[in-house]
Amino acid sequence: MVDDILSFENMNILSAWLCAFGYSLQLYFDFSGYSDMAIGLGRVFGFHFNENFNYPYIAASIKEFWNRWHISLSSWFRDYVYIPLGGNRKGKLRTNLNLALVVLLTGFWHGASWNFVLWGVWHGFFRIMENLGVIKIKNNIIAHIYTLVCVAVGFMIFRTENMSQAAFMIKNMFTGFDFSPSALSDFVSVLSPYNAFIFVVGAVLCVPLFKKLYRFRLPISALLFVLCVLNIASAGYNPFIYFRF
Repeated sequence: MVDDILSFENMNILSAWLCAFGYSLQLYFDFSGYSDMAIGLGRVFGFHFNENFNYPYIAASIKEFWNRWHISLSSWFRDYVYIPLGGNRKGKLRTNLNLALVVLLTGFWHGASWNFVLWGVWHGFFRIMENLGVIKIKNNIIAHIYTLVCVAVGFMIFRTENMSQAAFMIKNMFTGFDFSPSALSDFVSVLSPYNAFIFVVGAVLCVPLFKKLYRFRLPISALLFVLCVLNIASAGYNPFIYFRF
C-alpha cells in the first residue's frame, strides 16, 4: 500500500497521511519483528537480549519516543557518544549541542543520504525544543497527537528516495486538499477492505491494548499466523526494510 501511494501522481492529503501512518506501522513491525526473532533465537542458545522496542507509539514526546524506539541504538549513542561528550553536565547549551550531534549521527548511521541527515535534524530540532521547554504540552491526548505527527512526518523523510520526493510528500500531507475524482479514486483503490483490516490490526497491536485481550491471545495469534502464512505464500520475496542498514 505504501509503495503504491508513493507512485501516485495525483496525491491528496488523505493518501499522504495514509502513506505516512502506514509506513510508520510497516517499519515498526518489520524492525521490532526481527528484533524479537533475534531475542528468541538468543534464548534458544542461552543468551538474554534486552527488548529493542517498548510500544514507541504511545509516547507523548519525542524524548519518550526515543526511549522506546530502537533502544539498543539509542542506548549505544547515549553511552558512547552523549555521555563522553559531557551529557547534561556542562550546561544547557552544551547539553543541547550534544543532543543535536547524537540525533544527527543517528541519521548518518542509517546511510550517507540527505534524507537520513534531514530525518536526524528533524528529530533533533523537536528534541531540543522539548529540552528547552519551548514545546511543553500538558494535555496527554494532544501530546500523543503531536508526537505521532512528528514521527510520521519524519518517517516520510526517511522513506522517500530523495529530497524532492520528501518535499512532495510533506507538501501533500499539509496542503494536499485535492478531492477531485481521480485523487479520491486513487485513495479508495489502495484502501481496500484487506488493507484497511491490516491497518486496523497494526494500529491495535502497536499499543498495549493487546495485553488487555490476554485471555484471547492464542486464537488471535493463531488467526494472525494463518493470515501471515497465506500472505507470504501468495507474495514474492520481501526482505526486511532494515536489511540495507
